[in-house]
Amino acid sequence: MIVTIARLRPTAAAVAVACLAVANGARAGDDVSRWDGDGRSAIRLMAGARATVDAPVRAGIEIRLKPGWHTYWRYPGDAGVPPRFDFQGSQNVKSVDVRFPAPKRLPEGGMTAIGYDGDVILPLTIVAQDAGRPVLLRLKLDYAVCEKLCVPADGKAELTLGIGPSTMEAPLAAAEARVPKKRSLDERGALSIRSVKRDAGSPRPRAIVEVAAPPGTAIDLLAEGPTPEWALPLPAPVAGAPAGLQRFAFDLDGAPPGEKYRGAMITLTAVAGDDAIEVAIRLD
Repeated sequence: MIVTIARLRPTAAAVAVACLAVANGARAGDDVSRWDGDGRSAIRLMAGARATVDAPVRAGIEIRLKPGWHTYWRYPGDAGVPPRFDFQGSQNVKSVDVRFPAPKRLPEGGMTAIGYDGDVILPLTIVAQDAGRPVLLRLKLDYAVCEKLCVPADGKAELTLGIGPSTMEAPLAAAEARVPKKRSLDERGALSIRSVKRDAGSPRPRAIVEVAAPPGTAIDLLAEGPTPEWALPLPAPVAGAPAGLQRFAFDLDGAPPGEKYRGAMITLTAVAGDDAIEVAIRLD
C-alpha cells in the first residue's frame, strides 16, 4: 500500500531540528515516538537504521494490543475494517509504502477475520523528496480493534528520520522478514503457487489454486481483489491435489456491481510457518 504525499515546504525550525538529529545520530529515545492510544490499543512510530544518504529510509508503525484483542490486515476478511493511513503534514516525504507482515485467520462472531492477535509492526519504506535531508514523518492512523465487540481506534505520531543506527532495528528487521515476498506464478521455491485456474466442473464459478510447500507444512491461502471494494471469499482446502501440492478453492463471488472476474487482477498470499509469498495474477 503506497501513500503519496503532497509536497510541503518545511519550516525553518523543523529543518533545524531535523538537521540536529542527523548530526547527533540516533540516541536512545530518538528512535521511537510516544505511544498514543488507550487501554485496548496504542500506536507509535519507530525508526530503522540508515547508514548513508543512499540507503532507503525505513520506519515502522507499531500497534500494541491488550491481550485477547486483535486488529485487521489490509483485507479484513468476513469482518472488520482495514487500517487507514494519513501521512499529510509530513516533511520531505514524497511517498510512503506501508507493508504488512503475514496475517492469520481469526474467528469473530461466527465469521472469519484476517489480521493480528498480538502486537504487530507494519514496516514502512519512505521515498524522500530530498535524500540529503532528514524526513519528518507525521502519521494519523484510523484502525479497529476487537475482542468480543469491535471498536474504532485512532492514533497520531510523529518522528524525525535521519542517518545513523537505531535501537529499534532488530524488531523492525524481524517485521520486514515476515512481509510476504513478491513472487511470480509458478516461480519455484520452498513455497510457491503453482497454478490458478477456473473449476470447469463446479456449478458455481470458482477458482482452484495449487500451492507447493515442504512436506508436512501447514499452508494457509488468502485472496484479495484489485481494490478494497472486492469482497473475495476465503479460500478453503479441497481434495484432489497432485502429490506434493495442496489445493484450495474459492467462489468467484464478491465483485463490486458492474465488475467481472475475467481479466481482474487478484493477489494471492500463501503462508507456511515463517515463510510467506504474494503472487499477483490476472484471471482468464
